Amino acid sequence: MTFGARLVDGLLEATVVGSFTKIGIEVRRRLEHWEDLDQVSMAGKVVLITGASSGLGMAAARRLARMGASVRIVGRDPAKTVAARDAIASESGHDDVGVYVADLSSLDDVRSLVAEVLDREDRLDVLVNNAGALLAERRESVDGHEMSFATMVLGPFALTEGLLPLLERTGGARVVNVSSGGMYTQRLVVDDLESRTGYRGSVAYARAKRALVVLTGEWGQRHAGSGVVFHAMHPGLAATPGVHASLPTFERVLGPLLRSPDQGADTIVWLAAAEEPTRSNGKFWHDRRPRGTHRLPTTREQPGERRRLWDLLVEQAGPSRRAGVDEPRPSAG
Repeated sequence: MTFGARLVDGLLEATVVGSFTKIGIEVRRRLEHWEDLDQVSMAGKVVLITGASSGLGMAAARRLARMGASVRIVGRDPAKTVAARDAIASESGHDDVGVYVADLSSLDDVRSLVAEVLDREDRLDVLVNNAGALLAERRESVDGHEMSFATMVLGPFALTEGLLPLLERTGGARVVNVSSGGMYTQRLVVDDLESRTGYRGSVAYARAKRALVVLTGEWGQRHAGSGVVFHAMHPGLAATPGVHASLPTFERVLGPLLRSPDQGADTIVWLAAAEEPTRSNGKFWHDRRPRGTHRLPTTREQPGERRRLWDLLVEQAGPSRRAGVDEPRPSAG
């Protein structure tokens, strides 16, 4: 990237409207030559995407299928997930699209999903943790955990740890964690990950997304040298069914500036397919470039909080973790 392009990109990144909306991605495409992902072959690669029955997950699945990947989508509603599979196959012109049904907020469902994937798949090149939950009122999962935390932190942790043997055996595999720009507003609060006091849906969502980014860095550090790379990204502000259902006023105000699902999913696909992401680990990306994880000094983790988050998830995930896992290369934080 030229100096001028870096300058413009930095100016965009300094603002929310300039960076997160469709303005950001459209300008950045013109700043430098963006690799044409449709020219990248994913033939022979197996990609598993959670929360793929609509929105960003479905957009990413459709594009990766068009690139030749064997796509496996995970959804909690059987009929909706099968319908999404049929639409992805039809729209991509590639019929190797499989379905797994699981609710990521349920640890039993995650355990069953891990067992089913290990039984059915002989390789896994990319795991995309995309499933999300933004609720107006506090609800708990079947395991008694706050729903956003269960769906976007605990469930992905158990799923990723359970599938790590297959990812490692495949070689050159990637884990892509889908976060949100909203996480910039919150810090990691290990003592209240489940929002037990003063619940606000948007805050619980942002805290969960912050935790997922922190977890990505931990995975990248703990499993360095394993042959698996871990990255997180945020899609900007995209018009998805989740935004429509949970943030109607936000959608109405910013409607013309919201990204399409395809635009929001672009960096997911790029992280899954391009070569550059294989040269680093544990980073946070937006519009195909690594970004800082903090915009406010008040969101930085306190000493020891990263390790406390990891230890808490190990304890809560229980037997869904892979057998024999140890504690490689813990972080100092």
